[in-house]
Amino acid sequence: MPDQIVRDPIYFQASDRLRSAIRDGSFAPGQQFLTERQIGERFGISRATANKALAGLVSEGLLEFRKGVGTFVRSGVLDYDLRSLVSFTGKATAAGMVPTTEVHAFHAVFTSDLEEPVREALQLDAGETVVYIERLRLADGMPVILEFRYLRERYCPGLQRSDVGESLYSLLTERYRLHVAGADEIIRAVSLGNAEAEVLQAAPGDAALQVNAVGFIGGGVPLWWERTLYRGDAYEFRNRLGPITNPSQVRPAVGTLRER
Repeated sequence: MPDQIVRDPIYFQASDRLRSAIRDGSFAPGQQFLTERQIGERFGISRATANKALAGLVSEGLLEFRKGVGTFVRSGVLDYDLRSLVSFTGKATAAGMVPTTEVHAFHAVFTSDLEEPVREALQLDAGETVVYIERLRLADGMPVILEFRYLRERYCPGLQRSDVGESLYSLLTERYRLHVAGADEIIRAVSLGNAEAEVLQAAPGDAALQVNAVGFIGGGVPLWWERTLYRGDAYEFRNRLGPITNPSQVRPAVGTLRER
């Protein structure tokens, strides 16, 4: 007996079910996906509605259509969930990819040598030391993230270069017993410069998403500041919005739009 779709419009619920099946690993990257007929039989909907659901998943980048062959689960695309902090290592592994990390820089920096925005964001005391970490994250050998991070040394004493070659979140929580409570992020679209493009094995001017973030531990204490570049062809940012129940309670956006 097919799963009945009870919500209107019908294809929204079909799309939600299919999207969940892709993201939970029921269909592996590169695997051929269900046909219109199979979707119609599974959900008790018309082929036209099934086609509309498929088209929506293709436009989201979860599926790709190959002419004369069919629809397949798209390979090589990771998603960044804006609703929670998830480690790259965990996300890549869940997507069936092998995560690796190259540590390009690791050294101490004194407060006086930091740029003012970083110093203020971390609320540093005079004379405090931070650790600068530059890492390239790869999924199945493909560079996908270039990360520049300043980490407060007082909360992770004895940290070594060899320690940051894997998940930093795991290191902070397991070795240093720190509870990473959340992060404030600013996200913008940018074009890669020559040096950044070379490291990410992309072309200069290619699109990327830049995330500037401050990570916090319990009590709202800032732990790190980072600037991270995500390859535009390898990452998709995902969010889920709820309804506005009282428009008067919506907080205005902070900042201004400007030409670059």
